[in-house]
Amino acid sequence: MATLLLSCAMLLVAATTTTWPAGAAAAGYYNPPGPGAGGLQVGYYSYNKCPPAEALVKRVVGAAVRQNPGVGAGLIRMLFHDCFVEGCDASVLLDPTPANPQPEKLSPPNDPSLRGFEVIDAAKDAVERACPGVVSCADIVAFAARDASYFLSGRRVDFDMPAGRLDGRVSSASRALDFLPPPTFNLSDLVDSFAAKGLGVEDMVVLSGAHTVGRSHCSSFVPDRLAAPSDMNPSFAASLRRQCPANPSSGNDPTVVQDEVTPDGLDNQYYKNVLAHRVLFTSDATLLSTPATAKMVEDNAKIPGSWEEKFKAAMVKMAGVEVKTGSGGEVRRNCRVVN
Repeated sequence: MATLLLSCAMLLVAATTTTWPAGAAAAGYYNPPGPGAGGLQVGYYSYNKCPPAEALVKRVVGAAVRQNPGVGAGLIRMLFHDCFVEGCDASVLLDPTPANPQPEKLSPPNDPSLRGFEVIDAAKDAVERACPGVVSCADIVAFAARDASYFLSGRRVDFDMPAGRLDGRVSSASRALDFLPPPTFNLSDLVDSFAAKGLGVEDMVVLSGAHTVGRSHCSSFVPDRLAAPSDMNPSFAASLRRQCPANPSSGNDPTVVQDEVTPDGLDNQYYKNVLAHRVLFTSDATLLSTPATAKMVEDNAKIPGSWEEKFKAAMVKMAGVEVKTGSGGEVRRNCRVVN
């Protein structure tokens, strides 16, 4: 029933859009020029491309997050999972085909846990009604992550997202395994993984704060955090053991909230949880393993507004990883298939 209500809400949003006047790319499909030498641009679709694009995406995302805050967490995670594999090119959205039966979305890091695909579909439908063939799926993923951050944070995380990305044509499950850092990574592994995408140590610490929203399958932390010695707070571990089986399997793998204090709020509570040893993953706990990263955690936990400002900048930086421009990409008609 919740899925039906969400679908109806998003369809109503899409149905209320109006077609942008002729002259604003109203007819046919085309590939807009890639960003100039300065890279992606804030307000890329303003003026004569598709002025209502960002507002339409925000309206769809707002409706979805109000129905289910967990979808918002999924949209933030989707941007991360998209950008770390093939760059920020919406390759994570592509469905399997006979020619490519194993795209990114079927890779273990994404299937079955990645959420929000139906929101991207609804947003794409809305912008296609207004401006056919103009707005890339890659930009919609970036806008949706920005807008989910805005709504989940109570409007405290509010920032401009540059645009001008094109959609990629390659999607491989094996590449997702190559580049997405698993929750078992230690600090050195995480630093290397983020450095490979041009992101620094502080970017990694700041972006990890997105673990303050969303849910995790028990299988992502039971083997190395509950079934093996760890620094997890004993009462927190006991609570998780009551929610998770001792040996999670594909047929018995419940989910738990990542932040037990403010599970639906994008805030700095994650860092307080790290300091209290009340986090799920090895990749969370390891942030305390060096004085430098521990200091970052402490500052984010204790200085009001500090993390939110850093998170805005880190999201924009991540959303610029290996973007496609010019002949390197396209604007898909349907986000799930290449043109």
